[in-house]
Amino acid sequence: MATLAPRPDLLLVALRRSRARTLRARAAAVPRACRPPVPPHAARRVFLGLGAAFVDQLARMASGGAPSRSFVAAARPRQGVSPVEQILKNVEWPDEFPFKPDDFSRFDESSDTVFYSAPRFVTHIDDPAIRALTEYYSQVLPPSNTPGVAILDMCSSWVSHYPGGYKQEKIVGMGMNEDELKKNPVLTEYVVQDLNVNPKLPFDDNTFDVITNVVSVDYLTKPMDVFKEMRRILKPSGLAIMSFSNRCFWTKAISIWTSTGDADHAWIVGAYFHYAGGFEPPEAVDISPNPGQTDPMYIVCSRKKTA
Repeated sequence: MATLAPRPDLLLVALRRSRARTLRARAAAVPRACRPPVPPHAARRVFLGLGAAFVDQLARMASGGAPSRSFVAAARPRQGVSPVEQILKNVEWPDEFPFKPDDFSRFDESSDTVFYSAPRFVTHIDDPAIRALTEYYSQVLPPSNTPGVAILDMCSSWVSHYPGGYKQEKIVGMGMNEDELKKNPVLTEYVVQDLNVNPKLPFDDNTFDVITNVVSVDYLTKPMDVFKEMRRILKPSGLAIMSFSNRCFWTKAISIWTSTGDADHAWIVGAYFHYAGGFEPPEAVDISPNPGQTDPMYIVCSRKKTA
């Protein structure tokens, strides 16, 4: 079954309206839409946004109430199959980038440099999700100590969740807090940079074999600039791995993220790859270790085209 892309003229207008209502409600209440990271071993679950039910309802409205094939509904061909894994299969992408500037606005538009000035030596996902991500990395990253391999951990912190003892000659961490980056044992070097102020990556073309990004793609206010830069600095066939859960600092996450659900998030990240150009069709992977019990964990990844 082909997966239908959302109709930008209907879906995104409704998302923006819903997001505006959501932000007004949150302004008058204690923020709980998306919990912040927590110390290790504090396993909790939080649900984001409106998700599939909202998209299904929107599609029914657009079709006059008839049974619909929204992009999330179509992503559920049979029970037990993750809608996140199905969402990027056979996508019919809109001709133009479907998001507007205000989709990348945030409840808190104050300086990110100030927000991240104090180090946070906490985990941003719970232990089962961390183990699932580390296991995934063990399967897809180049073997440890492979000659010539270079890796960029974008939006890095004091831990990268790579396999224990993992080493390469060049593993660069790019993040917002220098104290956190200094503590990261896997990094061979680091760069402190606010990608929302300066999305230009300070690396030569065709430098990295892999780029990783853990639970931070939802904070990018200039994602197209960043993804085009990722394409530039990746070697041909280089792999970009964007991982995310349903945790965030909701005041700093972009509005299109906080007003949608997990499958929608995979579609959004897939759109970044598609419209940046020069990437293979993106794939979504659900590596959630205990669905409904611990933090979910999702991957959207793509390789740079060779030509």
